Amino acid sequence: MKAAIVGGGVIGGGWAARFLLNGWNVAVFDPDPDAERKINEVVANARRSLPSLYDRMMPTEGTLTFHTEMADAVSGADWIQESIPERLELKHNVLCAISELAAADAVIGSSTSGFKPSELNGKGARAIVAHPFNPVYLLPLVELVGDAGVTAKAADILKKLGMFPLILRKEIDAHIADRLLEAVWRESLWLVKDGVATTEEIDEAIRMAFGIRWAQMGLFETYRIAGGEAGMKHFMAQFGPALEWPWTKLMDVPEFDDQLVGLIAGQSDAQSGHMTIRELEHLRDDNLVGMMRALKKTGSGAGGLSVGMRSPFRFTRTQSCPSP
Repeated sequence: MKAAIVGGGVIGGGWAARFLLNGWNVAVFDPDPDAERKINEVVANARRSLPSLYDRMMPTEGTLTFHTEMADAVSGADWIQESIPERLELKHNVLCAISELAAADAVIGSSTSGFKPSELNGKGARAIVAHPFNPVYLLPLVELVGDAGVTAKAADILKKLGMFPLILRKEIDAHIADRLLEAVWRESLWLVKDGVATTEEIDEAIRMAFGIRWAQMGLFETYRIAGGEAGMKHFMAQFGPALEWPWTKLMDVPEFDDQLVGLIAGQSDAQSGHMTIRELEHLRDDNLVGMMRALKKTGSGAGGLSVGMRSPFRFTRTQSCPSP
């Protein structure tokens, strides 16, 4: 099996590592002269951490190649993953080119965190949204949006890679998880801007409490327990009225001026600047592996994953992309 990665940043590198360590050959196209170095560093992180999740030997690692022409990278690929910057015009051009070059039965996925398939394919491409989370080689969730047949095929492939495909019922801006993250992010920006808390204090509030609960039960199951023996109805009746209180600024966004950016960047440097990015990545990966292995004992959350079987499917190309 062959995967082609178009765009070799943090997310593209994570995709490359996930496929590669699961036995796929991986071809990378990225005009960045540092792409090979960057991806090899991500792959090195994956080699260090991903095998620790398994109680068995992983498949023989595939072959990683780098290409100066997109056509060479895409040729013969079963899965092509686009992970370029979030600029719709750029994605139109790249996805149209991929759609013309790719085999008719290849999955074409976009790592977009916000655009809908109808937007991505507005110029005649045939991509689905396959939105992962960093680090892609460890975190299992991939949000799939688009043609039902293609997302079904994609889900079968992703399960064999040890991932958790979540097929959305309908397309929506920013999908599911990023919409939830955006809400927490906005509130956090206000807390820093208004001097209520520092970046470190906000991170402590998450990792010392509800972050741990969410890792194994999510939101609604956690709140069901909060309702006690009376369950979710009691919880909703007790805490529902609080939704009308002026606790949130979700509909109001703080201005990203130099003062706010400098304030947050300075606090972040004070919080974590004593560690390099590689050291932070290793710390993150070790913690993720430890928590997922702990969850495996009860089959909760990410610890309940199993590898699925792939089913056959062929996609027939019915339209041609215009020239970029």
